[in-house]
Amino acid sequence: MKTARYHALVAGASGVVGRRLAEVLAGDPDWEVIGLSRRAPASACSFKSIAVDLTDAADCRQKLGALADTTHIFYAARYDHNSSGPEPIDLNTHMLRHLVEAVAPVAANLQHIHMVQGSKYYGSTLPAYKTPALESDPRVAHNANFYYAQEDYLIAQQQTGSRWTWSASRPHAICDHSTGFARALGMVIAVYANICKARGEPLHFPGTASNYRALYQCTEASLLARAIQWMSTDPRCANQSFNITNGDYLRWENLWPLFADYFGMKLGEVKTVRLGQTMTTPEMAATWENISKKYQLKTTTYDKLVVWPYGDFVFGPTFDIMSSTIKARQFGFQECMDTGRMFIDLFDYYRREKVIP
Repeated sequence: MKTARYHALVAGASGVVGRRLAEVLAGDPDWEVIGLSRRAPASACSFKSIAVDLTDAADCRQKLGALADTTHIFYAARYDHNSSGPEPIDLNTHMLRHLVEAVAPVAANLQHIHMVQGSKYYGSTLPAYKTPALESDPRVAHNANFYYAQEDYLIAQQQTGSRWTWSASRPHAICDHSTGFARALGMVIAVYANICKARGEPLHFPGTASNYRALYQCTEASLLARAIQWMSTDPRCANQSFNITNGDYLRWENLWPLFADYFGMKLGEVKTVRLGQTMTTPEMAATWENISKKYQLKTTTYDKLVVWPYGDFVFGPTFDIMSSTIKARQFGFQECMDTGRMFIDLFDYYRREKVIP
């Protein structure tokens, strides 16, 4: 049996990015993978797992302090937070620090630490920001997020004489065929369309008129996983950050007619609503219950099906959301994906799995 060349710890393995990354690595015989999460995975997975509380330094030392074979740490964890408020900077930074300081002292062959960041790094949640965003862009004043603090921590640790290198990926609007994660944009669109159809309505666009016409980008989770694997093993990527998206830009005004056709609906107009309010009523829940019974769908409680405020987050901004992926291509990662085709593939998967009609 072939001995693994690399030994990876994937923090956040219960989340969409961490889970997909751990699965991609576990499918490669060069990798042995241990997934880290606060709770053990709810379903069977292709990799080993350890339940550990990254907010607890002692728990990290106790459960991870003997993993001396570790060569790579992939950090895709984040502290649970209420989407209505900012994510805690200190707590998220402490989680990374607890992990690194439990493992790095015992892992003599630690080679690389990777952070999953995002376009919030550039200020995408502010009223407007410079686009297309480049990895060389300066940090944005008054853009409080934990990415800066985590990055500063790793750079400072490395400068103390550590032999490992680091890298960071910056995706946006991560999409995956998994249905059990909070920010599933494909599910938001699919469930919204089916409810509108059941109510005899056309497929209206629920966001703003400016958003309907603005440029946007998405990142398919498996593509992101392969990019992370690449940058963690290619020496050229040492101590570098990379924007990772599907490589194309979309306008909802071009995709919305395709979605209407897919679901057998008439195309509606821009009809701005707050999905977090209009789609969370007992009336909408009853509509979905009727759909579920009619088509014998897999039972999922309506309030757990999708996170409607995430739809407001995506469909609300009035400006372009754009990150350049030229740097990744110049360094050697050439993968790309048609985002419109990606959504259709997601809808096909949901139908096959009896999640939507």
